[in-house]
Amino acid sequence: MRTDQNTTTANKTSLVDFSNTEIAFAHLSDQELKRTAWLFRMMNNPWIAKYGSALALYAVKFRLPFAEQIVRNTVFRQFVGGTTLLDSLPNIERLASRNVLTVLDYGVEGKETEQDFNHTMNENIRAIDFASRSEHIPVVSTKLTGLARFGLMERIQAAVKLTREELNEYRNVLKRIDAICYHASRKGVSVYIDAEESWIQDTIDHLVWLMMKRYNRERVVVFNTFQMYRKDRLEFLMESYDRAREAGFLLGAKLVRGAYMDKERLRAREMGYPDPINPDKETADDHYNTGVRFCLDHIDHIALCNASHNADSALLHAELMEKKGVARDHPHVMISQLFGMSDNVTFNLAEAGFRVSKYVPYGQVREVIPYLIRRAQENTSVTGDAGRELTFILREIKRRGI
Repeated sequence: MRTDQNTTTANKTSLVDFSNTEIAFAHLSDQELKRTAWLFRMMNNPWIAKYGSALALYAVKFRLPFAEQIVRNTVFRQFVGGTTLLDSLPNIERLASRNVLTVLDYGVEGKETEQDFNHTMNENIRAIDFASRSEHIPVVSTKLTGLARFGLMERIQAAVKLTREELNEYRNVLKRIDAICYHASRKGVSVYIDAEESWIQDTIDHLVWLMMKRYNRERVVVFNTFQMYRKDRLEFLMESYDRAREAGFLLGAKLVRGAYMDKERLRAREMGYPDPINPDKETADDHYNTGVRFCLDHIDHIALCNASHNADSALLHAELMEKKGVARDHPHVMISQLFGMSDNVTFNLAEAGFRVSKYVPYGQVREVIPYLIRRAQENTSVTGDAGRELTFILREIKRRGI
């Protein structure tokens, strides 16, 4: 979920005011607020974000003295719930005190061995058990690159004939995904399955389709993720709905703008195929907002997670719900942002009674470093995200007079 906030439109209505920093940062003490301001100042420097991220990865990987402690006390504390489920509980409870739900995300990806994949599966099952004991954790999120080898999914999508060993590997992937979804269905929890690179996404879509068809009969257990900055995803969303209706199950749709734009465009150029990404931000925004409208138009048969930091998209969502008479706490509707980001969107929506959540990743520092690097790089001044975050934080510091 890339951040792209525009509060100008949001301030034109009394439905929700995203500029209210008192509500946005009420959960932070003066000391925490100043520490957050310092961190976003650092992240607002593209040089620090780029080279500091690489240095942090190197330092933690090779266990340089104090490296892990420095990461833990800066970006980890801002963007990660904790090292374990229990360690994350104070942050989950803190969110719950502000009427914000938690989406648990075991922040591990890009594994390569069967042992690692089975460990990730077991951790997801533990997270589902943990979530089932709390009314504040309705969803667990997972990435298939934590459960299956990237190269295997790539070969399947390319329609390469699999070896006997690869067929066995694929059967194990199916068993792991099914074990997670089956457990979620039994425990009353839902599962978001993240979108990834386009050259493995067809494989992911097929696997998620199988799980939705199996488990989304009576309620929405399994959600697919639609990266709306791709040219084809709006049509794919609508086709997914039609196919789900024909097959007699409910569609789970998590909408995001996308997280792999530079990588996608570079690969398309290098390999000589059409760029799969929409040509400009305006087109991507239009596809995203049209997707939100479509899901809310069919809310009886689609469960929607609007997973965006874009204030205009969040406001559109809220206004459409009011216009259609959809209850603000409707179980088929959620608006979600990442932990540690866009608090002005999350907490003002929660204050207005909308069903909102934070994506709360957890894991050991060494395991979540790739996730943290993406957060740092996506929030540089290149995109303007850290600058927008910092503006709200400094406004609240000034309001408090600290």
